[in-house]
Amino acid sequence: MIQSGAPWEDGDRLLPARAKAGHKGTFGTVAIVGGSVGHGRVMVGAPALVALGALRSGAGLAKILASRQALAQSLAMCPSATGVSIEADEAGGLDMANAISVLDTQIAGADALVIGPGMGVGEVERAMSLRAVQQDSVPMVVDADAITNLADIPELWRDFRAAAILTPHPGEFARIAKVLRISHSAIEEDQRPQAAAALAQRLGCVVVLKGAGTVVSDGLRTWVCARGHACLATAGTGDVLSGVIAGLLAQHTRAGMSLFDTARFAVEAHARAGEAWAKASGAQAGLLAPELSTHLSFALEAFRAGG
Repeated sequence: MIQSGAPWEDGDRLLPARAKAGHKGTFGTVAIVGGSVGHGRVMVGAPALVALGALRSGAGLAKILASRQALAQSLAMCPSATGVSIEADEAGGLDMANAISVLDTQIAGADALVIGPGMGVGEVERAMSLRAVQQDSVPMVVDADAITNLADIPELWRDFRAAAILTPHPGEFARIAKVLRISHSAIEEDQRPQAAAALAQRLGCVVVLKGAGTVVSDGLRTWVCARGHACLATAGTGDVLSGVIAGLLAQHTRAGMSLFDTARFAVEAHARAGEAWAKASGAQAGLLAPELSTHLSFALEAFRAGG
């Protein structure tokens, strides 16, 4: 069954009211593995945008895990986040043992994990991505380069144990669908719901297939977002979405909200924030991802009990 419309219309689900006596720890910690510098590539904005999305969605803390070179630049873009450095050589290559150790330690202290935005593709990055989806203690978002890294692992489904939300765009979907032998197209509108459902079933996860009419599926239920605006088709907005999903995971998973509903609330809020930017600016294009985050809090507040 394919659903559409606002997430609460099929059961009046609402985000709970914010605890008045809460503190940073009350609202969860999001750990973000991403960002890279080296080999002619500088990708430091993505984890900063994830952190921004997580904090704008109400998470108490956002921690970025990256090499020292990448971390300094990411934190300059989002100073509200904190950083944990991973040992790297002068060329930016991560140390395998230290990377896995840092990841394990930070997972143990986090309420949600995001892995992939700007992290790069390589042996260490592939090992970290696999390590993340092998754990089952913390809900997580698998995005961007983590999806590409996992697409290089034969029989991935045998190692996939995490309570995870995958957020591929059509290109990333095609890479992982190939190794999982999924034939549905992520581009053809009439196949997108079946494509998301097939990937969700194969890995036992929730899939957020991005694009116009973003599709969310847990393999049994499928929902298509009816909101959004063309201004969202620009660099960095997907990173913000990953942060919103993780921020909601950190706050609400322990209270019983499912990954499917968490993803739907995040996608709907993200879409409405894009609409709000277009209305406020009077423009069809020109949105910058950090600007989107300023509308997220208001979009989410419309879903809150007692709001």
